Amino acid sequence: MSKEEKLFVDGTITEALPNRMFRVEMENGQSLFGYLSGKMTKNYIRVTLGDKVRVELSPYDLERGRIVYRYKG
Repeated sequence: MSKEEKLFVDGTITEALPNRMFRVEMENGQSLFGYLSGKMTKNYIRVTLGDKVRVELSPYDLERGRIVYRYKG
């Protein structure tokens, strides 16, 4: 799958779940499951409730995504 096929959405962390999983509410009001990417875990980037994040989605499964960026501030 090439990078052009991936979708990126912004959202807010609303719930922390086990195994690095989070519930993310997108800006349009829908929610999805997000998991931390490996580089965020490797670099000890912490994600807590209320953080704004960028989620990478596959066009085949729009209910689960990978959290790839945490916005500062």
